[in-house]
Amino acid sequence: MGILTHKFLSFCKHVTRADIVKVFTLTSMSTLVKMLTGLVSVKIVAAIIGPTGVALLGQLHNFTTIVMSLSCGGINNGITKYIAECRDNPDEVKSLLSTGLRIIVGCSLVVGILLILLHSFLSNYVMLSPDYGYVFIILGFTVLLYALNMMLISIINGYKEFKKYVKINIANSIVGLIFTLCFVLTLGLDGALISAVTYQSVMCFVTLWMIRKLPWLRWDYFKKKIELRVSKKYFHYTLMALTSAATVPVSQMLLRGYVISQISPVEAGWWEAMNRISNMYLMVITTSFSVYYLPRLSELKGILALRREIFKTYKVIVPILFVSFSIIYLLRFVIVRVLFTSEFLPMENLFLWQLIGDFFKICSWLLAFLMVAKSMAKAFVTTEIFFALTFVGMGFLFMQWNGVIGITQAYFCNYVIYMICMIIMFRKILFRSTI
Repeated sequence: MGILTHKFLSFCKHVTRADIVKVFTLTSMSTLVKMLTGLVSVKIVAAIIGPTGVALLGQLHNFTTIVMSLSCGGINNGITKYIAECRDNPDEVKSLLSTGLRIIVGCSLVVGILLILLHSFLSNYVMLSPDYGYVFIILGFTVLLYALNMMLISIINGYKEFKKYVKINIANSIVGLIFTLCFVLTLGLDGALISAVTYQSVMCFVTLWMIRKLPWLRWDYFKKKIELRVSKKYFHYTLMALTSAATVPVSQMLLRGYVISQISPVEAGWWEAMNRISNMYLMVITTSFSVYYLPRLSELKGILALRREIFKTYKVIVPILFVSFSIIYLLRFVIVRVLFTSEFLPMENLFLWQLIGDFFKICSWLLAFLMVAKSMAKAFVTTEIFFALTFVGMGFLFMQWNGVIGITQAYFCNYVIYMICMIIMFRKILFRSTI
């Protein structure tokens, strides 16, 4: 017993000293604030617009994910990676930021114009109704501000300004909650849809004010002409980001559309509610990945260094996931009652497969992030498209057997296969005996 206690204490000491745990600790405050504001927002929105409204909001959320990625030119991860690598070289940083700004402004203007011109078509295709064209017009006019905000946050991440990053996230969460609730309480479903496409744009002004004293926030860093050399470097990230933007949201939209039309809009709302809960608890992990893991992998050179970092992160993440997901499953009834209304109680049947799927999702992401950090565009695009197709295919198939629960079962199966694929793809890094 004494030996086991000693080993457990040694493990805890090792875990608490890990860099990623320090980042977890640093981001825990912003994550807590974001979760609390998310809880309040989800509760009020669900109570006002119900399961059907939540499903409709989910359709819009998936579409805006695509639009936002297009408006940023897909280069935000590239900005973080290259700033992390070159932050001590001001001339290269100026080239990266100047080219990045021009790409983002150009993409945003094109996307905004298309949204305004095609608002009627998008209302029918995305929202399955002709009544919501105004939402896409508003999005078209505000999308540039969102793209600029995401660029600023990517730069902060690249410079490893962790404390500033945390403070901005806290401010954004609070302002976003106030903004959303004002619209929802005033306009109901219409307010929920409007806030969904505009609140991120409002955050641009909050971010600018909070970083106004940082040395790189000067026109001198953004005034150089666009450079073809830098554009080519960013292009790999454009391919990866646009692929993600076109696969994950589209696959969810296809599956949700099937549930709405063939099963029930209410059950589609249950699945969307499950996705919102999933996004909420995964935010703790993914925030730390974005803040620490991606820049860290970008910095490391050599197989041995990468292997050490990956295994060190697994030792920290896997126990946290197991304990956290077990607690969430045991408290699923309480979570549904707190976050939603009695109309959502049947969604407790979705928790088991969703949680197991999320476990494999995060475990596979620890390897998949290598594709982003090392600009493996071809591998990333291929795997994203393939596994989006398998998710949709298995989702349709499993729904024939188990209804809406079949989507979560397909989600689980898809990420188990994805995990196996990542292990095979990076087997030399994980298992090669000689360096």
